[in-house]
Amino acid sequence: MTLTIVLLLLLAFGPMLFEARLASRHDRALRAAGAVEPPDDVFQWMQVVYPAVFVAMAAEALFRPHGADALAFAGGCVFALAKALKYWAIASLGPRWTFRVLVPPHSALVTGGPYRVMRHPNYLAVMGELAGFALMAHAVLTGPASVLIFAWLIARRIRVEERALDIHSGGTRRNDPRRPS
Repeated sequence: MTLTIVLLLLLAFGPMLFEARLASRHDRALRAAGAVEPPDDVFQWMQVVYPAVFVAMAAEALFRPHGADALAFAGGCVFALAKALKYWAIASLGPRWTFRVLVPPHSALVTGGPYRVMRHPNYLAVMGELAGFALMAHAVLTGPASVLIFAWLIARRIRVEERALDIHSGGTRRNDPRRPS
């Protein structure tokens, strides 16, 4: 394995491990507070596909040697901005952020931080991570495929999340101007 591939994988999986530990801690606390997970969530697929697409893009990079060119630099910038947005969303959700859809009873909609201007900044950030990594890895085949596959999973996930928020918010989010029609 080349040094570039090792660095790419560390860039992807280092933060992923931190995020998994944080999500697990929040998951336990949310369940203790009475949060319930919807039965139709796509989390089982997401937890396999998300790390797998990074491995696939890194594997493609093995067969498509490249240096630190402008495309890789642009990808690094996109990836860094996506991580910044993701961590802003995580900070805004605080202990309510987790990998799973867990909404405690009578939850209020979070409207601070990036949620002030968009409904799902965390998912936008995840798409940015994938796109940025694809650019850094010069993954012209697995990059677009990864983005499309994960976009499909996120679209399904958003439907589950919206339904769960409607059920557990006591109807308080029906008048949210950021809510999609």
